[in-house]
Amino acid sequence: MHTCSCLFCCLDAKACPSGEFMCANRKCLAAVYVCDGDDDCGDGSDELKCGSPLTCGPNHLRCNTSECVPLMWSCDGDPDCSDGSDEGPDRCGGDGAPYLHRRANCTAGEFRCANGECIRLTWKCDGDPDCKDKSDEYDCPLLTCRPDEFQCGDGSCIHGTKQCNKVHDCPDHSDESGCVNGLNECMINNGGCSHICMDLPIGFECQCPTGYHLLDKKTCGDIDECENPDACSQICINYKGDFKCECYEGYEMDPVTKTCKAEGKSPYLLFTNRHEIRRIDLVKRDYSQVVSAQRNAVALDLDVANNRVFWCDRFHRKIYSAFIHEANDPSQQVPLVDSSLQTPVGLALDWLQHNLYWTDSGDKSISVVSVDGTKRRVLINSDLSEPRAIAVDPHHGFMYWSDWGTRAKIEKAGMNGVDRQVLVSENIEWPNGITLDLANRRLYWVDSKLHLIASVDLNGAHRRTHLSSADTLGHPYSLAVFEDRIYWTDRDRAAVFMANRLTGQDIQALAENLNDPHDIAVFHQLRQLQGPDSCNLGSVANGGCEYLCLKAPQITEHSPKYTCACPDGQDLGPDMRGCVPGERCNLQTETGGEHFLMGENLTVAVLGVVIPIVVFGLVCAGVYLVWRNWRRNSTKSMNFDNPVYRKTTGEGEEDEIHIGRTDAMGHHVHHHPFPQGVSMGVVGTGGGTCPQFIALPLGGSMPDPGTHWYTEQPMLSTAK
Repeated sequence: MHTCSCLFCCLDAKACPSGEFMCANRKCLAAVYVCDGDDDCGDGSDELKCGSPLTCGPNHLRCNTSECVPLMWSCDGDPDCSDGSDEGPDRCGGDGAPYLHRRANCTAGEFRCANGECIRLTWKCDGDPDCKDKSDEYDCPLLTCRPDEFQCGDGSCIHGTKQCNKVHDCPDHSDESGCVNGLNECMINNGGCSHICMDLPIGFECQCPTGYHLLDKKTCGDIDECENPDACSQICINYKGDFKCECYEGYEMDPVTKTCKAEGKSPYLLFTNRHEIRRIDLVKRDYSQVVSAQRNAVALDLDVANNRVFWCDRFHRKIYSAFIHEANDPSQQVPLVDSSLQTPVGLALDWLQHNLYWTDSGDKSISVVSVDGTKRRVLINSDLSEPRAIAVDPHHGFMYWSDWGTRAKIEKAGMNGVDRQVLVSENIEWPNGITLDLANRRLYWVDSKLHLIASVDLNGAHRRTHLSSADTLGHPYSLAVFEDRIYWTDRDRAAVFMANRLTGQDIQALAENLNDPHDIAVFHQLRQLQGPDSCNLGSVANGGCEYLCLKAPQITEHSPKYTCACPDGQDLGPDMRGCVPGERCNLQTETGGEHFLMGENLTVAVLGVVIPIVVFGLVCAGVYLVWRNWRRNSTKSMNFDNPVYRKTTGEGEEDEIHIGRTDAMGHHVHHHPFPQGVSMGVVGTGGGTCPQFIALPLGGSMPDPGTHWYTEQPMLSTAK
């Protein structure tokens, strides 16, 4: 019996679904991956017969190898094109000499080397040559000696103990000039020092004991060791002349390392690897597969209490859920969101209120869905360029996300979409991954462009850089923080790494030779501390909300615990719990066409047209009843002339009235036309997002406002 040695070898030419491309190796791809500049097939066949070169956007540069990179990264000294053409002499100037960092002009924050390179201005005269010709260290002023050193007349420095030691240590002998022996100023009132007086060959010096420092030249004050973020693993308590480290509840102090270790079961990592999700035990270092046979798994998050994993597959444009121990069985993988997704790239679970948040870089939005997949809503869809990673703090009601687009930034907002604010917008380029260290109230991110890992507190202050190295951080994509460790994936190095988050040292590879690692998360009960479900505290389920119940940001102690939310296009009613049709929608008619398009945002100006039409319809209905009595036998028809709808008649075709609505992809979705003999009128608003237009029977009575209703009447001749 014939067997196949690979997945695609036995697929025939008809194996790919309609609309997909078959690679030379018989792999199936979505059409969008063909001729996009990337080898998605693995054998290059999807890029072989491309009729025209790849077109880049107006803010991008097309490399000689066809890929597109942001225009702002050309001539920045960092080759972004695989062939380095964004840094070539034809674009950046030069005479054929090494051209990295060479540009026509340096920015205000840069120094131009003698050979034409541009380096950071702060690197000039820092004692470390950064220009290849070392011109950044030419003509630099003399450095000031340290407090414990003596500056010779020629500017050189010697240690202070060598002054007046009867040995000429300075080239100009200035260290021995003016020395007077025999006088001890410390014998008189301790030299005026508050603590320690140190007699010197010339004069004296006040010093402080351990734990204190000089406030002026004579007075010592306590050192607050807790100002140093590396002083303790978690909690730092300052004492006069000393300090103490403690741990949060659930952690215990390691007697050897003096760091805080989590109690309970061993933590482990889960990470996506394009076609699978893998698991690494951080204590035993066991390595296993959790989910297999994926097309392009990029983002994940965990429900620790229920032992579930959520992930999105960008190829299928779906978000899945499964119990971790069953996740490798395709029949147990539940599609949680399987419609209206374009490019889902980030996931974050609210484990207290049981909602899942995600970012979509395709339609530039941040959305939320209940964990059973039945209720969803777009929360933010403005001023987003390239939203990527997302994280949530359900205890305080805030969500955080990164945007690596034209104006790279990290933002926060309430988990109900309100109180939006920017946390980081300076010295940030490609913030691909973010994570929250809720125990220490900090947000960490990786910057793939600047090759660094940094953090701020949850208000955007006290910024720190933990790691900064192009060698160590090739293309860091996602990260997680737990205990005193940072874990991250690196797409360039195809590996998962960890390091000490306090010192940036002790870097280790946990998994190497991977396919394409993306997202990463730590599984441990202390990563998702339990707390009250604000939506189900009382006797009323779901906070009394008709649809979604979302955690509200806890800005003050008087902030509401939650708010209700409605489906896209609907608003909260007067009770702030039920949903009513939205007050705004877009109204658009196709020029010269047959279709009426009801969008999701009706403008106030449109209401000025709709309301008179309602009145006009009511008047016409009344007039018609009288008019029909005396013209019944002589008149054969009557039509409402509604300017919003368009009724067209083609030769040999039945009359049609089209009501359209746009779907999430921007396409027109046309409902079934009303039956023949139905004239159009307007009654109030229905359950949709716009005022609902309904059909009126000829000679019939008006239904109640908000009713979706039509009836069928015999079609009357229009002939007189």
